[in-house]
Amino acid sequence: MSDQFLYTTPLDPLAEPLVEQLTWEYATRYGSYFGEAPGAEMSRYPASLFAPPDGNFVLLLRDGRAVAGGAFKRYDAQTAELKRMWTDTAFRRQGLARRVVEELEAQAVRQGYGKIFLTTGFRQPEARDLYLTTGYTPLFDPAVDPEVYKKLAFEKDLAVAAHLPRQPDLNTLLSSA
Repeated sequence: MSDQFLYTTPLDPLAEPLVEQLTWEYATRYGSYFGEAPGAEMSRYPASLFAPPDGNFVLLLRDGRAVAGGAFKRYDAQTAELKRMWTDTAFRRQGLARRVVEELEAQAVRQGYGKIFLTTGFRQPEARDLYLTTGYTPLFDPAVDPEVYKKLAFEKDLAVAAHLPRQPDLNTLLSSA
């Protein structure tokens, strides 16, 4: 098994299966909940926003197949916004999303960002848990029903995070909330 990161574009044919799965996931979890057509989130931003110098898009390839990926775009002069995080459903529970997050954080630093902002939907507990366990600060009360917020916002100071010890596990975080 050989894993490697490939910086590319969401339009790369290698990304297509992941983008299709993510689009389906948004459509089935949210439908028209936010007053938009199912899957509208995936057409909200042009691929050019996820390209240098302001953004980037990465795939984690395993033996040439995209098994996970994600992107960031400019949020403001010092902040990147993480978007489009996804792990192929056949490759879950292997820590791949964490690896993609760490890779994107490192790339954001290389591109001059000091902070990352992101939102995830309230019907994506796996994403919420990933960000809590990778050192992101919730900009909401994790003890409150997430549907109250609809979109769950997080941030991370990349300069501080580079010097912190590894984060505690999710059960520790949730029990202290």
